[in-house]
This record gives sequence, C-alpha cells and structure tokens, in this order.
Amino acid sequence: MSRQPGAPALFIGDVALDEYFATDTWVMPGDKGLIETREVYVGGSIANAARVHAGFAGSAEFVSLLNHGELTQRLLAALAGDSVGVQHMLYDGTIGDQRNLIFLVGGEHIVLTPDVDDRPMRFEPEALASLAKPGYVYTTLNRAERLRAGDLDAAAVLRALRAGGRKLVFDLDVDGLADGDNELLRGAHVVMMNNHGFTRSFGAEAAESAVREWMAELDIDVVLRSRAAAGVMAYTAAETLRVPGFSVPVTDVTGAGDTLGGSLVYALGAGMPLAEAVGFAVAAASRSVMHMGPNGGVATIAEVEEFAASFATQTAN
Repeated sequence: MSRQPGAPALFIGDVALDEYFATDTWVMPGDKGLIETREVYVGGSIANAARVHAGFAGSAEFVSLLNHGELTQRLLAALAGDSVGVQHMLYDGTIGDQRNLIFLVGGEHIVLTPDVDDRPMRFEPEALASLAKPGYVYTTLNRAERLRAGDLDAAAVLRALRAGGRKLVFDLDVDGLADGDNELLRGAHVVMMNNHGFTRSFGAEAAESAVREWMAELDIDVVLRSRAAAGVMAYTAAETLRVPGFSVPVTDVTGAGDTLGGSLVYALGAGMPLAEAVGFAVAAASRSVMHMGPNGGVATIAEVEEFAASFATQTAN
C-alpha cells in the first residue's frame, strides 16, 4: 500500500497506566484468590488508537483531561515517544491518576477502571478554532458528552468540529446506544460498536433495514459492527460489507478494538475506499491479539501487510 497519510487525526479520550494481573478463575463475592502480577503498560483505549495511528506514520494528536502529577508526565512521555502530539491537552490538578486494572482470566480479560473524574473538558474558543479543521476525530460518547467551549455544550462543540471539516468516528464499544445519544452522534461519519454494543442497540437479530433507518435519521455514513475473531460488518446506505477476521493464536485481546479504530481512521484518512480500509483495520486488529499488552497493535504498514499475506488463507468463520 503506497498511500500518504491524511490530515492530522484528533483522538479525544482516555490515557492510563494499565496494570496487568492473571488468575485461573474469577472469584465471587466472599471468596479469596491469588493473582499473578504481570506487566505494566501505558494504555487507555483512545490513547492506544492514537499510538496505532501514529505507528503507520499518520499525524495524530491526543487530548484528555489530566492532573499535573508524576504519572501524568509518564503518560505524556509515552505518547511523545510514539509521535503522538499533546499540544491541546487539558489539565486540572485536582483530579486523580488514570489507571486500569486488567485481569487475564481463562483467555479473556476483565478491565476495571477507577472512576476518578467525569467533569467537563473545557476548550478555550481559540483552541476549538484550531482543532476545527479537516481531518478525523476519534472519540467515545463518554468523552464527547463532556466537551465544552465557552457557552457551547457538547453537541455544539461537535457541530463546530464538523463545520471545520472534521469527520467524526465514535467508538461505542460494549455500551451501545442510550437515551440522549442521538444528538451527539448526529452527522457522524462512522459509529463503531462490538457485538455486545450492537445487540444492546439494535437487538441480536436486527434487520439491516432497521440499522439503515437509524443511520438515515441521524445522517450517519457507516455503522461498523466488530465481531471479534469473526471480523467486521460495515453497514452503509447502499450495502453491507462483510470482512472476515483471521484465525490466529491469541496472546492478549486487550487493545484489539483500539487497533481496529486507529487503523480504520488512518486508512480512511489516507484515502482508501471503505472496503479496503476495513480490510486493513481487520488485519491490524487480528495481528494485535498475537502480542501482549494494550500496545500490541502498534505496527508499521509493512508489518500489517506482511501479516495479512501470511495469514490470508486462515480466516475465521
């Protein structure tokens, strides 16, 4: 693939210290169990996606709300080391440190995130004007609903970004849709969710017509349904793309969804057609689960292409 990176992509969300533990079984209330302490990584789902994007030589900027402490400096240094810009980072010295506790249990993972902060992320009007320029925005509903700028609420901030040429990509992950989300999602280019989120939003056996009706109502271009090892379904107004996953040995699934999102944003920004972009993102995400840690998806284009060629005949059902 010989394509040039697109305009700088903006990633708005979380960055955290990911502390890993392993156990044979998940204990129930009242029980006790021993856990094995594993590695510690700089992670956070949106920051992971930004680092994946930057690994392809894509220009990426990350924005979150952090304190001024020692852990924050460690997180910022890790982002800078992976060529992710932080020039519009927001700070508040009163909020807590950002950490995730990740437990590996029987081939799956359980993530516990301390709720240290949910206050608004306030941009100065000048900063919003600087960010409202052509390119992609990758974020979550949780973060999007916290955006503010002057007198603008979250929906107005998103409209300002779109008016400046930003294409919005939302990762709904497992949560799916909830009351009040529609105005934030209106006009989005891509809405991503995994099987759990899709089922919560539309039902396990949702008709494609129902998905498209919702997309048309909110002027959404693409709904992307991640089905883990089975690959991805991408709904547009005209068609449903089905891209199979790859059958690979799994080491750690942490960060696979982030890799999918960061890779998709890179590929779309580089000008790939949707089907090609989704195929590239699926290959990158499939490759990532063969590596330990949330940053297993950070790779070069050549590494993803080499992986796809090597496992081309080993697609999952």
